[in-house]
Amino acid sequence: MAAITRLFDFPYYQLEHCPLDAALVSKHKGTWVKTSTQEYIDKANAISRALLRLGVKKDDKIAVISSTNRTEWNIVDIGILQVGAQNIPIYPTISSEDYGYILNHSESLYCFASDSEVLEKINKVKAKTKLKAVYTFDYIDGENHYFELLKLGEDPSNQDLVEARKAEVAPYDLATIIYTSGTTGKPKGVMLSHWNITSNVLNSAPRVPLPRGQTRVLSFLPICHIFERVLIYVYQHAGTSIYYAESLDKIGDNAKEVKPHMMSVVPRLLEKVYDKIMARAEELGKFKKSLFLWAVRLGEIWEPYAQNGWWYEFKLWIAYRLVFRKWRDALGGEITTMVSGSAALQTRLSRIFCAARMQIMEGYGLTETSPVVSVGMYANKHFKIGTVGKPIKGVEVKIADDGEILIKGPNVMMGYYKDPEKTASVMTGDYFHTGDKGEIDKDGFLKITGRKKEMFKTSGGKYIIPTLLENELKQSRFIEQVMVIGEGEKMPAALIQPNFEFIKEWMERKQYAIEHSNDAMCHSELVCSRIQKEVNRCNEKFGKWEQIKRFQLTPEVWTVDNGLLTPTLKMKRSVIAEKYHDLIEQIYRP
Repeated sequence: MAAITRLFDFPYYQLEHCPLDAALVSKHKGTWVKTSTQEYIDKANAISRALLRLGVKKDDKIAVISSTNRTEWNIVDIGILQVGAQNIPIYPTISSEDYGYILNHSESLYCFASDSEVLEKINKVKAKTKLKAVYTFDYIDGENHYFELLKLGEDPSNQDLVEARKAEVAPYDLATIIYTSGTTGKPKGVMLSHWNITSNVLNSAPRVPLPRGQTRVLSFLPICHIFERVLIYVYQHAGTSIYYAESLDKIGDNAKEVKPHMMSVVPRLLEKVYDKIMARAEELGKFKKSLFLWAVRLGEIWEPYAQNGWWYEFKLWIAYRLVFRKWRDALGGEITTMVSGSAALQTRLSRIFCAARMQIMEGYGLTETSPVVSVGMYANKHFKIGTVGKPIKGVEVKIADDGEILIKGPNVMMGYYKDPEKTASVMTGDYFHTGDKGEIDKDGFLKITGRKKEMFKTSGGKYIIPTLLENELKQSRFIEQVMVIGEGEKMPAALIQPNFEFIKEWMERKQYAIEHSNDAMCHSELVCSRIQKEVNRCNEKFGKWEQIKRFQLTPEVWTVDNGLLTPTLKMKRSVIAEKYHDLIEQIYRP
């Protein structure tokens, strides 16, 4: 076949070079259901034929909203793109009002919805949109079902029209508009062309260890996010079997069933996995607990490429046999690599998981860069703890005079949909301004040092980089989330959401008589005193002007559902600051 230049070329490439019986696998009613490469393409063509019969034209917009990753998402993705239309993926967890905004702003004419919960949100705003119909992946009484489109497209008599439409799609044509979750204001529609994403897939693929036709991956990060979506195309290109987890809660169970070799993660997930492992250690007998903690301490000083010497490696081999192997077994026993993105990963966790033979390859990118800018790779000495690897082929990274990371390459977006002014504000010639600050070391590794906009000055004129303090504080098992504040104030302070689950276990272990409600724990002098110790530990690593002088605990758990976190689990700083305005006032103006 011709060179891959458009997103719908990937399944055809797989069919030619490595056809799979299990290209896409989802669980239905307790059974893993496999879709072969050929069936994937056949169903995508049926969707394309059906869309043409519905009158879908080139550049029409079709929204796709799914609560979980599933095979149907990929089928409709290819089906939409083949007819020259654009796929508008929408985060399932945002509000119905945001559904309405995105559906209207994109002028979507049709929508695919995974289930009744998503459908309920759509129905609240549907009358105020241009939607002609909604098709559901789950069977819902009285609703149009995705299967109806497969039936409508069953007759292949208009396949020649599909082929004509495919031929008309150029690499630089718009493929998708991804509305960034954002931490303030309305979502921005990032326009990405076929070549923006395709070039990023092809240039990222060499960094991912995927032996053709021999690898299983478990996918659970939202496919509507460009990070997971690009990985899905990378997997297809490599001839990898993709298994979709049932939900976040069932990752452990699904991993034991699937025995994946690789999966993508976000730092928050790894933090939770680590916290659960450490919590179980408290239940061990004295000898086993001592052995467990010895292994963890050994993992905390791990260095790549056996830099610690043969004696360390020998001790690590013992630690793996006695402790770390059980960690891998909990994820199926065959996992070798996890690709981490979306936010900064604690170096301690990177070391420990790598010591447990689950290599963490940290990457960096943004929706506007399709998304991969750089990513680590263990082979060829492309891996260094505390960095996000080296830039991928074709992507140029430049550090501006003020430390901002600028990106140039075929992966840089076409612009923000219907917003040329905002597009112009983030571009200098061909360079995209990321808003992140970073540095490139002597070996070419990129290190992220903070967000340009999040860095602030205290009233004393001292600069504070909140992410550095936050990442240090979040290493505590007593702290679930933390936001450092203090712009224009006399000192830095913090809003802290405690790890309530761990604190309950801690109180029971210590036999402390404290009410177990979140509010009671936040007002407990004992709990506050214990968290103060964690803050003091953190402060020791920073200059006096940077240290957290005061903090307040928040009784609510910060979640996507209550609007305090984005769908990629980043803090919505302005929303959190507004919600806890009174607590902030208590800190600075008691």
